[in-house]
Amino acid sequence: MTDQTAWSVRMTDSVMQRHDILMPKWAYEWGVVLKGIEQVWQQTGDQRYFDYIKRNIDEYVQPDGSIRTYRPAEYNIDHINTGKLLFGLWRETGDERYRKAIYRLREQLNTHPRTSENGFWHKNIYPHQMWLDGIYMGGPFYAEFARTFAEPAGFDDVAHQIILIEAHTRDPQTGLLYHGWDESKTQQWADPETGCSPHFWGRAIGWYMMAIPDILEHLPTDHPQRDAIIAIFQKTLDAIANVQDPATGLWYQVLDQGDREGNYLEASASCMVVYGIAKAVRLGIIDPTHLDIARKGYAGIVDHLITVDDQGLTNLNQICSVAGLGGNPYRDGSFAYYISEPVVTNDFKGMGAFILASAAIEALA
Repeated sequence: MTDQTAWSVRMTDSVMQRHDILMPKWAYEWGVVLKGIEQVWQQTGDQRYFDYIKRNIDEYVQPDGSIRTYRPAEYNIDHINTGKLLFGLWRETGDERYRKAIYRLREQLNTHPRTSENGFWHKNIYPHQMWLDGIYMGGPFYAEFARTFAEPAGFDDVAHQIILIEAHTRDPQTGLLYHGWDESKTQQWADPETGCSPHFWGRAIGWYMMAIPDILEHLPTDHPQRDAIIAIFQKTLDAIANVQDPATGLWYQVLDQGDREGNYLEASASCMVVYGIAKAVRLGIIDPTHLDIARKGYAGIVDHLITVDDQGLTNLNQICSVAGLGGNPYRDGSFAYYISEPVVTNDFKGMGAFILASAAIEALA
């Protein structure tokens, strides 16, 4: 493999060499990787990539459309994410089990618990809470379902989720969005007046910035909320540009506190922001001049966070392993909490976001 090979291909090939089957359960993380690989397949036409996606999904989707290890009654919005791969598999193969599996995931949304304003709870175990992550986990699947199966009310619901969480989590001073919002204001991490978590976590905004162009790709151009959603994306982009590290082009784990001891330049958030901007430019959602922010960020990722090992495999470093709110042990959303989570190499969320970012940048070359 030469140094001229596209980074999207190099990371995809590295993932495939390391993992024949990505994970032992139906989970959102490897759905992020497979969406990246789907882009590489579409841009290269290489059948190996499609076959890899199919092999991984077929580990779970049964002939009757049931999904092994997936438990709808958990009401975890994360479980919807990997379902996005089912649309392409169904279109390519015509195999009805994929369509049936799509409908099984869609059925979860029919009874998924919601806030009083109809926002999806992030999980049943996190009652009354919306997290930015959830817009990515559920929204693009829901929008593609609405387009594929002619469900216009689905578009309205997806648009509502984007607008609702922005209304509750936007900080008027910085324009950044807080990681989560507790409608009940009972969580220890929740501000007693706003219900918001206390900090701006990089990957949370990264999920949100990936979700919006992915959703707008399916939302009708004449949808009454389309312009409002584009304005939300633009406002979020303006805010995130203000906290881009000027030296590297990257973004911090806690976005607005780059000068605090322990904070670090985080890979997954940086990749997600780059992807969101590049895709928004490609779709004509935002002005192409904003691509400079993404290109600077992407150069920073390659220069500072990518390494190639002795076997020629590509590695992505400085990825926050996981971060959340509440739970047991309790995560209080403090600065100390966010910087205490393990920092790892080649986490699926990071690698998937890097493949997506690379493919998006390469598509504009």
